[in-house]
Amino acid sequence: MKKIGIVHHGCAKNLIDTELISGKLIEEGFEVTLDAYNPDVEYVIVNTCSFIFDAEQESVKSIFDMIEMGKKVIITGCLPQKHKKHLKKLISEAYGFIGTSDIDKIAGLIKRGKEFYYVTEKPLCAYPETTKRAQITVGSSSYIKIAEGCNYSCGYCVIPKLRGPYVSRPIENIVEEAKNMADKGVSEIILIAQDTSSYGIDLYNKPSLDKLLFELDKIKNLNWIRVLYTYPTNFTKGLIEAYKKIDRLVKYVDVPLQHSHPDILKAMRRPVIDGYEFVSKLRDEIDNLAVRTTLITGYPTESGKHFEHLYKFVEKTRFDRLGVFEFSKEKETYAYNLKPQVPKRIKEKRKNEILALQKGISNEINSALVGKKIPSIIEIVQSDRLAIARTYKDAPDVDGLIYIDTNEILTPGDIFDVEITSYSDYDLYGKI
Repeated sequence: MKKIGIVHHGCAKNLIDTELISGKLIEEGFEVTLDAYNPDVEYVIVNTCSFIFDAEQESVKSIFDMIEMGKKVIITGCLPQKHKKHLKKLISEAYGFIGTSDIDKIAGLIKRGKEFYYVTEKPLCAYPETTKRAQITVGSSSYIKIAEGCNYSCGYCVIPKLRGPYVSRPIENIVEEAKNMADKGVSEIILIAQDTSSYGIDLYNKPSLDKLLFELDKIKNLNWIRVLYTYPTNFTKGLIEAYKKIDRLVKYVDVPLQHSHPDILKAMRRPVIDGYEFVSKLRDEIDNLAVRTTLITGYPTESGKHFEHLYKFVEKTRFDRLGVFEFSKEKETYAYNLKPQVPKRIKEKRKNEILALQKGISNEINSALVGKKIPSIIEIVQSDRLAIARTYKDAPDVDGLIYIDTNEILTPGDIFDVEITSYSDYDLYGKI
């Protein structure tokens, strides 16, 4: 039995790919470890991210760290899919290369006992339904990928080239996976895809995320359902009704709007919508809603006037949660050659201005919560007196935490109404 080490990079969607790779290896008789530095490990799989340049750099560093240790390195995921045979020339020391749509073949290729290159030119990332995930993290919450790929062509994004067209999973398969997780004690499931609001169009001829949510609501031992990565165009009336009617669907909408000015949205090849009007409608329809968005500063052609519009949009909309990225120039995207490009120092300056604005907004929102009770899910019990949790307004890894002072015996996954006693910029403090 060979012991295979795995190094993971990237988002929650990539994490599931890592878990599927691990599951397939275990099915085929391999032993899998996350300790890639273990001297007993001969082969190391580095599951890479290639969404932006910084992510590529982190992946490449891991690859060369493992090569220098004498490991047989297999590069999987977005990096080989993006650069294809050019990457093979650049990193000729690597043992194997596998693209995004062929991770189910990895065990068989390793068993052959010789170097390999298996990257398809046009990926089609259908979910390998027969492979059982070997979950790396099993705690209070767990992710479920409901679709793969993307049919949009946003000007800055390489994902459609790396993941292929949108492919939804059947409702019954997703529900079965959620049931299994709930039976293991998972309290919250988090639905992810490149764009969750387009779920089902390819299978059921219309956006069907609402239908999926109502089916998931039938799982008795599940406490919370959270949805990430919605797209404004397909946020249907049916989806809004699901948020209103399903108690276990946390009132948290994650909708990356990217910008506010019509000129920049058009240049981004995004839907030209009034973001403030869109968010206001959601808040009017859904009680106690928390809204998260992400924005890009310094997109090519963004002028001072465009940025001022974005700044005022954030100031007026008062998002509950917000992330900001500087534009990253990626080859094979529409924006790569779009002119004029914005200098890095200006991109960074604009990002920091939005973050400073949001910091003030977050403080004001948090201060208004003192004395109120908010449903929160226990993540970690650190000691007899301290537990770390998330409110329903917070998704794992990207949002804030709530630190709870308590004498009670708590278990990860438990959900309590926590009274807020104090706050910081992005985190809360409370008691049960």
